[in-house]
Amino acid sequence: MGESLRDSHRVRRGGRGHTAAVWAAGCVVVALAQVAAAEDAPSFNRDIRPILANSCFVCHGPDSGTREAELRLDTEEGATEWAIVAGDAEGSEVIARVTSDDPEVRMPPAKSKKPPLTPEQIELLRKWINAGAEYEPHWAYIPPERPPVPEVRVAASAAADADASLRHGESSIGETRPLDWPRNDIDRFLLARMESRGIGPSPEADRVTLIRRLYFDLIGLPPTPAEIDEFVADTRPDAYEQLVERLLASPAFGERMATWWFDLVRFATTVGYHGDQDQRITPYRDYVIKAFNDNMPFSQFTIEQLAGDLLPNPTMWQLVATGYNRVLQTTHEGGAQDAEYRAIYLADRVRNFSETWMAGSVGCAQCHDHKFDPYTQEEFYSLAAFFADVDEYGSFSSVGGNELPTERPPEMLAWTLPIYERMQKVDARIAELEAALVGLLDNDWEKRRAEMIQLKKERLDLEAQFVPTMVTRAVEPREIRVLPRGNWMDKSGPVVQPHTPQFMRQLDTGDRRANRLDLAKWLVSRDHPLTARVVVNRLWKIYYGVGLSKVLIDMGSRGEAPQNQELLDWLAIEFMDSGWDMKHMIRLMVTSSAYRQSSVPRPEVDTLDPDNRLAARQSRFRLQAEEIRDNALAVSGLLVNKLGGEIVKPYQPAKYYSALNFPEREYTPSSGDDQFRRAVYVHWQRQFLHPALLAFDAPTREECTADRPISSTPTAALVLLNDPSFVEAAKALAAKILTNNDMNDDNQRIHWAWRQVLGREAQSEEAAQLAELLHKHRAEYTADPKAAEALVSVGISAKPKDLNVTDLAAWTSVSRVLLNLNETITRN
Repeated sequence: MGESLRDSHRVRRGGRGHTAAVWAAGCVVVALAQVAAAEDAPSFNRDIRPILANSCFVCHGPDSGTREAELRLDTEEGATEWAIVAGDAEGSEVIARVTSDDPEVRMPPAKSKKPPLTPEQIELLRKWINAGAEYEPHWAYIPPERPPVPEVRVAASAAADADASLRHGESSIGETRPLDWPRNDIDRFLLARMESRGIGPSPEADRVTLIRRLYFDLIGLPPTPAEIDEFVADTRPDAYEQLVERLLASPAFGERMATWWFDLVRFATTVGYHGDQDQRITPYRDYVIKAFNDNMPFSQFTIEQLAGDLLPNPTMWQLVATGYNRVLQTTHEGGAQDAEYRAIYLADRVRNFSETWMAGSVGCAQCHDHKFDPYTQEEFYSLAAFFADVDEYGSFSSVGGNELPTERPPEMLAWTLPIYERMQKVDARIAELEAALVGLLDNDWEKRRAEMIQLKKERLDLEAQFVPTMVTRAVEPREIRVLPRGNWMDKSGPVVQPHTPQFMRQLDTGDRRANRLDLAKWLVSRDHPLTARVVVNRLWKIYYGVGLSKVLIDMGSRGEAPQNQELLDWLAIEFMDSGWDMKHMIRLMVTSSAYRQSSVPRPEVDTLDPDNRLAARQSRFRLQAEEIRDNALAVSGLLVNKLGGEIVKPYQPAKYYSALNFPEREYTPSSGDDQFRRAVYVHWQRQFLHPALLAFDAPTREECTADRPISSTPTAALVLLNDPSFVEAAKALAAKILTNNDMNDDNQRIHWAWRQVLGREAQSEEAAQLAELLHKHRAEYTADPKAAEALVSVGISAKPKDLNVTDLAAWTSVSRVLLNLNETITRN
């Protein structure tokens, strides 16, 4: 709004009649009454703040540098001074402005490039003002408290009623059953919301769907047909819970969760800027996998990454953990300005720390006060001051040059997971021998002593296999100033000391300068309003398809008020009360009745809840890029499960790196078993991410990614058909089909292959289509044996010598189709 707003004449328009909401047939009368009541009393956080934040706060929000007309709409004091008259919408200047027909008067102005408010938004503002214009503190900045668990009705009957609509969905691969509601408090919170809308939950999914859902969600891999059969036949009352425990205890759990974490902390194996050279950081990757498998409390996980070097007598793993501070993008360009890149790195660290742990867009305050949230520019640089002791380098050209991998000090030699596990066994045996040596006779003593010497030599050999990795070693903190407009060359801003945002709890360190350890402990303190909410909200997204608050990277004013704040706060408190126990929270989420629901849409419910925010059914969504690759390797029998260790380089197009310089480089795919390991170990080239990962929306990890997009493109389908990794997987699957002696004809082989890939039996029409494809391609490859030979020669895995090449090529074509099915890459 312009400067003339405050003193201008007031503009009026006639009031609009209330528009009745149109609800789907079948919604009960009580639900309509409750919805209408909610509409008559808009919530500031849920309904009004998003409107003001998106349309008004840029000019009338927290940023005093761009505030116009001396008007603040983000605070009650500022808004009610003259623009809003509580209880009188028609007497409020805000309503006059947003409804004006005069383009010079109407807000937001055309020059803002923001669209006018919709009639529905204006009506919400009217109702809110007439109801008293009550402001609320932003929900995410108030420390959560455990809400009472709501009372609910028994929902089995509602689930049974809904069962009829699913008979042609998942029931085709296993009969659905009414749910046992509620199983835990998560169900009670969800069911209370459903009941308020007059709907019930969906039936429980069949067991084939349940086990595939659990496998993909918990370990990122598919179950084998034998594992499916075992679960389907298991009649124990706790069979499902036992399956959950087995998957949580699997080493693959840590690999699956590490992918989630690496998106947040932007973990990659190259530096990002300029020549995008390789960097040495693999032990940090293995630390993250180990931490999730060990169920390290998230509080300790936080402290070790931000400040492991500041702990008393830190272990090797704790020092390795500080690689978190080093995985940002850096430059090795010879002409780079050192001071410029030190400023860039500090800003990057503030952005990532705040987005990862706080879902806060603090980075928006680098050049000015935040326009939507109460972060000031001074607070941005005060947070940056916590990281002023991390390193002394801007450009690493003088120390790392353009070698591959490049050097980025400080570094240390550290173990990877395979070396660590072998050393643990050696150390345990050495300890046994040392204890046993006491009191032994001479002959026995000599034998044990000889074994001890051999073990110590073995330990030295293992230490020689340690690899360099970037770590944090605190240096004397350098001076941090506010940079006016973010300009690294402007030294006129005031010097700042480390401190937390003023609207949150302040650190009390006495006369001592606050450091990264203080910051980390502050993040996981009981009264921090954000961290626990942020983590459980993101976990909810993994297991239910959408967060309770949908915007996973921003819990500020531009985010979304949670659809079920009571549940979100209950989960946050449960997380902290459990000792920040990740597996406990995941167990709660996946053992609920809500998680076990069918994902088949219910039209009468989808009309009321098109985005499934009530969780009245499960969600369906495409697997992530890494899971799609791992799934193909697993069902084909190629997958090599090896925890930690070397970087994996899949096949990729020749000359894909031709644009990379300093130095020029050739890409050499991994050989042997490394080619078939999980995608969490894949080389992550920030500037030229592997094409298959890009096609399925994996991020470059230049910045924090809390929520990957899900696209559906021709490129992705072509990757599944033609990427050598998928062609080789199809060839391996074809070889398995043909070498299985339990099958005597094409029909049996088709049904076996279908179940191997999808976990369920093929329907007759599905098998018929594959049989037609097999017949067609068998004829084509018989006529063109060179094409058959070319197809089965893709990849490094050897084809069985006694197989007919034409037959193997034809079945490879069938397998390529199976790997390309939408169902194959979908989590139901």
